Amino acid sequence: MLIDSHCHLNMSDFAKDLDEIIANAKNNQINGLLTICTQLDELKELKLISKKDKNIWYSGGIHPNNIKAHVSNQLDIISNYVSDKKFIAIGETGLDYFYKNPKKEMQKNSFIKHINIARELDLPLIVHTRDADRDTIDILKSQYKKGKFKGVIHCFSATEKLAMEALDINFYISVSGIVTFKNAESIRDTIKKVPLNKLLVETDAPYLAPVPNRGKRNEPAFVKHTAEFLSVLKNVSYEKIAIQTTENFFNLFSKAASA
Repeated sequence: MLIDSHCHLNMSDFAKDLDEIIANAKNNQINGLLTICTQLDELKELKLISKKDKNIWYSGGIHPNNIKAHVSNQLDIISNYVSDKKFIAIGETGLDYFYKNPKKEMQKNSFIKHINIARELDLPLIVHTRDADRDTIDILKSQYKKGKFKGVIHCFSATEKLAMEALDINFYISVSGIVTFKNAESIRDTIKKVPLNKLLVETDAPYLAPVPNRGKRNEPAFVKHTAEFLSVLKNVSYEKIAIQTTENFFNLFSKAASA
C-alpha cells in the first residue's frame, strides 16, 4: 500500500480520463490520494473529486505563483470547507522565487497567513519552496516560535540545510519523482539523511513523472516508481517504504484516518 501525498487531479491533463487514472492507481496498490489546491476557486471541484473514492482527500490554499491582492479575504473561503471530513490540509503555500517579479513580499505575507490558519485549525501545512530557502527557513522558524504547527516540505528539491531545519520543527519531507532524475545527486544525498519516519512520497501529478516515465504525463500510479527508487536509496525493502510512508501520512494528516 502506498499513498500519493500530493497530486493535482483537477488539472486539465486528467479531464478526459480521471476515473481511469484513479482506477489505475488502485490497481497498482496506491490506496490513497491527496489532491492539492493551488487557487481557491478549485475547492468546489476538489470536493467533488474527493467523493469519487473514500481514500481521496483534498486541501485548500493559494500557490505562491497564484497570489493576488487581498489574500486574507480570499482565505476566508477555507472556513466553508473545514467541516468536510475530506478536507485535511492547508496549502499548497510557500515561496517561489524562480520566476522574474515573483512578488516576494506578497508571497511572504500569504505564507504567514496560511501558517496562522493551519495553526488555528490544527491542520497540516503543505509547503512549496523553490529558490527561496533562506526566506522559507526564516519564516518557518520565526512562526514556529510563536506557536507550533505541523507540515511537510512537498516535492523536496531544496538544500540539506532547509531539510534539517524543517526536521528540527518536526516537519516531514516529501519525495517526488525528481529524486530519480540523473541530475538530482544533491537531493539524493539529502534524502539519505532524512529518517524514514519523516518521509512521504508523492507524484505532483501531472508533473515530474519519475524514471522510467520521465517526460510523460505523470499520474498517481507512478508513485510506486519513486518508492522503488527510494527503497534502494535507503537500503530497505519496498514493503518497508510502503508501510512507513503510509504510516507517516496518517500521522501527519490525522484527519484522513477518520475521513
